[in-house]
Amino acid sequence: MFWPMFAVAVGFVGLAVLGVLAVRVFLEAQRLGRQVSDSAQRISRAAEDLERASMSAARAADSL
Repeated sequence: MFWPMFAVAVGFVGLAVLGVLAVRVFLEAQRLGRQVSDSAQRISRAAEDLERASMSAARAADSL
């Protein structure tokens, strides 16, 4: 009777560990998604700034 109960307990502990790891992976994936989104917004802003600067430089070069 000991071994079947031990096997059930080990199985339960294994499932609990897998559940905890799954939650951690899910949370880290969400965090990574937020970081990617933030980086994309920053890149977009930098591209817009670069476009405005190049327009200003083109206008300044034309006026020379």
